[in-house]
Amino acid sequence: MITSLLIANRGEIACRIIRTARRLGIRTVAVYSDADARALHVREADEAVHIGPSPAAESYLVGEKIIAAAQETGAEAIHPGYGFLSENADFAQAVLDAGLIWVGPKPESIRAMGLKDAAKTLMDEAGVPTTPGYLGENQDVDFLAEQAEQIGYPVLIKAVAGGGGKGMRKVDSADDFSDALQSCRREAKASFGNDVVLLEKWIESPRHIEVQIFGDSHGNVVHLFERDCSLQRRHQKVIEEAPAPGMDAETREEVCAAAVRAAKAVDYEGAGTIEFIADASDGLRADRIWFMEMNTRLQVEHPVTEEITGQDLVEWQLRVASGEALPCKQDELSIDGWAMEARLYAENPAAGFLPSTGKLEAFRIDDGFVGRRLDTGFVEGDAVTPHYDPMLAKLIVHDDSRDHAIEALQRMLEESFVWPLKNNMGFLYECLDCAPFRAADLDTGLIDRLGEALTGGAVGDARIAVAAEKLGAAREPGLGYEQRAMLTGVANFRLNAPHRAEQHVYADAEPRTVAPPDDAARQAAGFSISDLGDEALLVNERGTTVRVAASPSGSRAGGGAASDGSILSPMPGKIIAVCVEEGDTVAKGDRLVTLEAMKMEHSLVAPFDGTVAELNADVGGQVSEGTVLVQIEAGEE
Repeated sequence: MITSLLIANRGEIACRIIRTARRLGIRTVAVYSDADARALHVREADEAVHIGPSPAAESYLVGEKIIAAAQETGAEAIHPGYGFLSENADFAQAVLDAGLIWVGPKPESIRAMGLKDAAKTLMDEAGVPTTPGYLGENQDVDFLAEQAEQIGYPVLIKAVAGGGGKGMRKVDSADDFSDALQSCRREAKASFGNDVVLLEKWIESPRHIEVQIFGDSHGNVVHLFERDCSLQRRHQKVIEEAPAPGMDAETREEVCAAAVRAAKAVDYEGAGTIEFIADASDGLRADRIWFMEMNTRLQVEHPVTEEITGQDLVEWQLRVASGEALPCKQDELSIDGWAMEARLYAENPAAGFLPSTGKLEAFRIDDGFVGRRLDTGFVEGDAVTPHYDPMLAKLIVHDDSRDHAIEALQRMLEESFVWPLKNNMGFLYECLDCAPFRAADLDTGLIDRLGEALTGGAVGDARIAVAAEKLGAAREPGLGYEQRAMLTGVANFRLNAPHRAEQHVYADAEPRTVAPPDDAARQAAGFSISDLGDEALLVNERGTTVRVAASPSGSRAGGGAASDGSILSPMPGKIIAVCVEEGDTVAKGDRLVTLEAMKMEHSLVAPFDGTVAELNADVGGQVSEGTVLVQIEAGEE
């Protein structure tokens, strides 16, 4: 077994790997950039090495620095996690050439599956069904437009080197093809250094089904069943679950067997995921499920597979990399219960999911019950920076049925607190609660169709009133410290406080006047309260959290379109497109400026009909958080 391991990653996945390595008695080495000097993965590791400035291109993506750190600390092996260099075959080869152990598939396997066009050709030869489309060397814009016409709209433009939802665009008509292609190529070039694309037929009712596979150096390959990742926004997975709802035993056997064939076709070793797209318009049928791509790494959503199989996939990776055979044979693996995972992000659903940065003054995720699990790279007091993906944590539950798993994940969301950063907990709660999801009537377009109904609602007056009553009771003269703590503690928020008159408080710095709550409000389910200190409470209703206090200080972090027409940069970033000029007339929702930050493009839009009175944005310019980029003057009624 490996005795020392460098983790070439950061955040949640680095902490996840450290946890298993520590249990196995393996010494761990973390790497970190300037921005991550005080990060949790650095504090958790046995040793840590600084590898450069905050931008990933100057630190986590510089393979030479990572290999040098492993050699400097005497680490035997390098685990890449996911993202960054995890699917970079040249880096994998460089690790092996340096005499180190690479915890991942062989470089030639990564190369074989790394480019989506070549991988689809290989899968065709292996007898794995693939989606219809165009994959070829001719990348001329006009030629690609002709191919799209032949395939038939809608089509999907996909970067051949893409992943994680980046470098993908759905195109509904020929009029939109050129702009979508340019945007896709731009994002692909920035994210992967390769702007070559392929085209696929867009499946109208697509389900995203993926199979976890594992191979070893002794020729063994097994699957650990399927996951359903159909609930997506902009091709980014939101909630994942295992097993896939509606998957019968016969279909499961055929799809998982196809995944094993795909892995064997590239002589695969280690953890990998075969992703399929399913036409679910008539349920899940094996003859309507096609190979989409292979991810030659551990997936973000691997915990749901761990929960239903009882296996530690990171341990499997370390054992396989050490030369051992797979820990289990296929007939020793089975499905137990149901698991779900929700990705918690520092982002604002009400403002187009723009990322939110700053200090986590409250980060309290309630994972203290059987069947709940938290994978995160943050603790309260840490800061979310603009340099990396804004995922805060993965909230995972395991229960005996899908319905019970949904309820358990909702309870976990409504009993957790993140503040002052904007976050998607309310959005996640509403996704779980919507009728199509509960009925397993899923496809990857569900979130887009439901739109604003999923963004999360406001915390109601009844909940604010309970918090106001607790605040008033805690300020009562004559109460000792223990009595005050009891009245403001999370566990005791249903206690009957003294009757009070109407109270004036502030919810996220906005004034609210509330009547005293009745017993029904005090005892209602679906909300929770946490003490923030400084005579302030956090109130969570259906995943949406507000700060309730006697004074207006302590407003939330955020950015974007203001009600007065000032369009602010929500974070530091680079202007990559300016769509208007001063004096232009715009309609509500029109795109004004596109900002590149956190490896993604973010479009800022007009908050109402009006005229561009001021423009402070130039293509290529770097802007700071809070910079006024555009000023819109409202049109006449």
